[in-house]
Amino acid sequence: MAFVKNLFDKNFIEYASYVIRDRAIPDLEDGLKPVQRRIMHTLFEMDDGRFQKVANVVGRVMRYHPHGDASIGGALVVLANKGIFIEKQGNFGNMFTGDGASAPRYIECRVHPLAKEFLVTNPHVTHYVPNYDGRTTEPEVYRAKIPVALIIGAEGIAVGMSTKILPYNIREVLEAEKKALRGEKFELYPDLPTGGLIDVTNYGDGNGKLITRAKFDMSDEKKIVITELPVDSTSESLLNSIESAYKAGKIKISSIDDFTTDHCQIEIKLPRGVYAKDVEKALYAYTDCEKSISCQMLVIKDNMPVVMSATEIIHYYAKKLTGIIKDELEWERGQLTEELHARTLERIFVEERIYKKIEQMKTAEAVDKAVKDGFKPFKEELIREVNDEDVEKLLKIPIRRISLFDINKNKDQVKAINARIKEINRRLKHLTDCAIEYLDGMLGKFSGEELERHTQIAKFTAVEVKKIVKRETPLRYDEKGYLGTSVSGGTEILRVTPYDRILFIRKSGIYTVCDVPDRLFVDAGMWYCNYAEKELINKVLFTVIYRDSKTKYPYIKRCRIAGWIMNRDYMLAPDGTEILHIDTRESFKFTLNYEKKPRVKVTSEDFSAGDWEERGLKAGGLRLSAHETASITVEPAGADTAPGQKELFS
Repeated sequence: MAFVKNLFDKNFIEYASYVIRDRAIPDLEDGLKPVQRRIMHTLFEMDDGRFQKVANVVGRVMRYHPHGDASIGGALVVLANKGIFIEKQGNFGNMFTGDGASAPRYIECRVHPLAKEFLVTNPHVTHYVPNYDGRTTEPEVYRAKIPVALIIGAEGIAVGMSTKILPYNIREVLEAEKKALRGEKFELYPDLPTGGLIDVTNYGDGNGKLITRAKFDMSDEKKIVITELPVDSTSESLLNSIESAYKAGKIKISSIDDFTTDHCQIEIKLPRGVYAKDVEKALYAYTDCEKSISCQMLVIKDNMPVVMSATEIIHYYAKKLTGIIKDELEWERGQLTEELHARTLERIFVEERIYKKIEQMKTAEAVDKAVKDGFKPFKEELIREVNDEDVEKLLKIPIRRISLFDINKNKDQVKAINARIKEINRRLKHLTDCAIEYLDGMLGKFSGEELERHTQIAKFTAVEVKKIVKRETPLRYDEKGYLGTSVSGGTEILRVTPYDRILFIRKSGIYTVCDVPDRLFVDAGMWYCNYAEKELINKVLFTVIYRDSKTKYPYIKRCRIAGWIMNRDYMLAPDGTEILHIDTRESFKFTLNYEKKPRVKVTSEDFSAGDWEERGLKAGGLRLSAHETASITVEPAGADTAPGQKELFS
């Protein structure tokens, strides 16, 4: 058994790690999940400027992602609809209506030109690893120059953790990154292409909740037009929620039509006597026109899942951008230095006729030595020593090129290379300025529509159903002892909603608080029933008159019910007692009728409840008399009876 347990533990940990790192959670470095990264790698490999069939791309991606074509095709469509990675041609679905894309064999795509600029594919800068079968290589992660994780957002459920990152506006993200580079403060909030309204009061910089609403046009008081969708909604899902609320009787509408195409337009017509302002809150309360979205920015950072804020991600990318620019400049400087070395070797090789010295040599070693010795007098002009690779390149120069060698052209090339190296050295000393310059350049390359903000930030409070629903359902109690909204006949006690709670006191003196029941057996007799609202119940002074079961002595207790736990029974009188009467009036008169006994002249006695002080709920009662009590007579209830007081059965 221990072996099996260890085996399961090991396999489960490996499975959980795989799902977290390689399936569900995006990497902070490039903001992509593995399938998205492999799609981009394949598109970079296939890029020839022309559109490719998505089915063809999916097949090629399977070289790197050994999963079903349907999952890869779905991921490609989602990535293409983000707008900045893949150019699309054909029907890739509709984010407003929720319609799916056409089959992969009918639609085409190619890599977006901008993706080539912010995803670094240079193998000298980006680390490549073998693919799953070792036949080729793929990027471990791309080094992205802009905060992709924020721009496109992400959603995924792994083992024991999940991520929910809403997309942000490109302009605002890049401007925030520029401010981070300058050491300035910034604020950042989500922006979705479907528009809508969001309240970010409790957003917590990406790790909290936001309230989202659809945008209404109520210029016509007899019609409501939904022009923008809330977060994570489509016109179809919104339409279904409205129809469900109408069928349940929650909202009053005459008809609803969906004219959504490339923007949302849902028209709700209202019946006679109902106006837009009357239905607005009900739409927010009972339909998906208002939703609460919980967010968590969980990403893979340094091979580990980490929860970060939007501000932390921006600062991370600002620092990373300068590092990428530095690596690219240093790599370019190294390439130019090698090119400068090659141009210098070529000039000396031709000008000083070093190639003539190899004509008499009979072995490769002698040729190699002759070339190297020929450069020794010009050692000061060289950038580094001549190696075997340099010699090999020089020996491959054709005779035609040597005879037509243009010294002036060579000098111009050297001059241009030196100028570029000087510029690179200058830029390496001002990396922050270079990063800001790059971000400004990227802002100029995005289209106006991509930079425009769609979601409006507003301040509003979520509409609670409990506050707008009307108490229209009768709560009834019948002679059999059943209480509930489904009880037929009987006595109507209250008008309730499905969200109400009630407090009732049984004939035995037991009181309970519960949700409004459909049909609940209470008892063949009930003293009190009312809404279980503390402000209401705390105002009620209960007078409990009971007698001891053994001595038959009567007691009185006046108290208030200050608190309770749902669905738990409580006693208003001590154990072993019988309830004679419970009342909610501040003051009333009652008569105790004593048992008739020989030589006892007193057969009854009058009392006023107002003569007795209020006590604690758990305190015992005060004895009214030392006579054995048979019954009680209470004066009829008057106008001062507390709301909800009903002595239904004596």
